[in-house]
Amino acid sequence: MLKSKNQIETNKYELEIEVSPEVFEEAVQKAYLKNKSKINIPGFRPGKAPRKMIETQYGEGVFYEEAVNSIYGETIEEAVKEAELTLVAAPDVEVTDVGKDIGVKFKAVCITKPVVKVGDCKGIKVTKTVNAVTDDMVDHEIGHMRERQARSISVDDRPAQNGDDVIIDFDGYKDGKPFDGGKAEKYDLKLGSGQFIPGFEDQIVGHSVGDEFDVNVTFPEDYQAKELAGAPAVFKIKLHEIRMTEVPELDDDFVKDTTDFETVDELKADVRKHLEEHAEEHANADVEGAIMDAVIGKLEGEIPEVMYENKVNEMIDELSHRLSHQGIQLDMYLQFTNMTMDGLRETYREQAEKQVKLRLALEQYAVDEKIEVTDEELEEEYKKIGEQYQMPVETVKQYIHDDDLRQDIAVGKAVDQIKAAAVIENA
Repeated sequence: MLKSKNQIETNKYELEIEVSPEVFEEAVQKAYLKNKSKINIPGFRPGKAPRKMIETQYGEGVFYEEAVNSIYGETIEEAVKEAELTLVAAPDVEVTDVGKDIGVKFKAVCITKPVVKVGDCKGIKVTKTVNAVTDDMVDHEIGHMRERQARSISVDDRPAQNGDDVIIDFDGYKDGKPFDGGKAEKYDLKLGSGQFIPGFEDQIVGHSVGDEFDVNVTFPEDYQAKELAGAPAVFKIKLHEIRMTEVPELDDDFVKDTTDFETVDELKADVRKHLEEHAEEHANADVEGAIMDAVIGKLEGEIPEVMYENKVNEMIDELSHRLSHQGIQLDMYLQFTNMTMDGLRETYREQAEKQVKLRLALEQYAVDEKIEVTDEELEEEYKKIGEQYQMPVETVKQYIHDDDLRQDIAVGKAVDQIKAAAVIENA
């Protein structure tokens, strides 16, 4: 039971919790019954030694740890509920005393959800800017369409040039001796891609199919293979094939063959329409972002650091989950990106703070405005979630508590109200 509740800092409370000797004795007896078969006492068959004999042999507290662990979770949960606290992190709990005559005494330090205020969120003024779609943007988009229809053609009537794909054999030497990883056959390389070390691709330009020649390079000082860093090397090259990419001309025939339109003008008009729709969507997203930033600016309250840390943890867990679907572990990702875990956490920090503050502000707005969620709305949301994840509604309810989902719906309504009341001026 809860013995006392003391506020020690803003959003931090210390609870003193006691478990009676009778309740503790019951837990100790259960621990004895569970473990007695594992304990050997001379003169007794396994599982038959009396509890008193085991305690005499191994000490009175032999079953205390398991007994405490068995009552820990429910005891702390009930005490937090009795104290009427809403926690934002697991409490820091220590056992301050334990014994058959006194039961168990706990001390729990709890970080609570902050009490916040949010200013008037109605009539927020923002400017909407829709970027104009230019002819160059239309041409650029159509250029991508042409590139997707491009074909690769073998070339044997001219030397290689930047932009070509070449098939080569290469064999690298340092100080006249071959080195590991310096040899390949029928290697496909796009000239000008920067795939190889500086100078390598440039020296292939100008050579023709069938040529055999040397490429002289110097490895960069920061090259990953330390034995090659800063060292000169010679690659013996044989050029097998040159291929160029032929992009189709933009004419009515191209349009008819690759789209549902008949003319270039019709295609350009459709591309422009889609670009303008995208520009409008982007502008609307920017407006919503500006409105929500303004809401965050109206929030007042001292927010526990642990809320930001927890949000960062959630983001990293989500990243890890997405990566796992690609067959990549998080530690591998950190190696690929040359990033530490501390660095990754730092990249998420600003976004985490904004999300935590916005959620608190919207929740408080929903309370202030007395936004209610009906049972019908709750059931409809459960149904949507079930359809999204292809799960029965009853299964969804096992994972999502009614109160949590009600609050999510209320927050969504708060967003809609604030957006509807905003004053949006066109740039």
